[in-house]
Amino acid sequence: MPSIFTRIIRGEIPSHRVYGDAFVVAFLDIAPLSRGHVLVVPIEEREFLHELSDESAAALGRALVSVARAVVQATGATAYNILQNNGAAAHQAIPHVHFHIIPKFEDGAPGGSGLGIEWESQQCVAADAALLAVAIRTRIEQYANP
Repeated sequence: MPSIFTRIIRGEIPSHRVYGDAFVVAFLDIAPLSRGHVLVVPIEEREFLHELSDESAAALGRALVSVARAVVQATGATAYNILQNNGAAAHQAIPHVHFHIIPKFEDGAPGGSGLGIEWESQQCVAADAALLAVAIRTRIEQYANP
């Protein structure tokens, strides 16, 4: 069954579209955290970012920059968050890759407060970090040189 985002992309569900190309669409969130909250969604329907094709991922990166610029200019936001979750355990509500561009405004400015974040950091263990870095670099090299 197609995700709600696929249905929006197909035009089956109305949206306030702000951007579209062969790989990506962007539209206003129907339950925004602040004025100008936009969703940037690849047309390719994948649940996780790492499952996207290189073409879709590259187009998504380009679109994020263009849409973020436009949101800041159109809303007068002084800052913004870009949020992307992968999987239910990471709070992904819709199983289709999507990025939120969430404008932030100065205290008291009209537009809403935007995203609030609590960051629960942990202590980095040097020995584990060294091993993990090697493992990740090895995987990256495998993807770059299949």
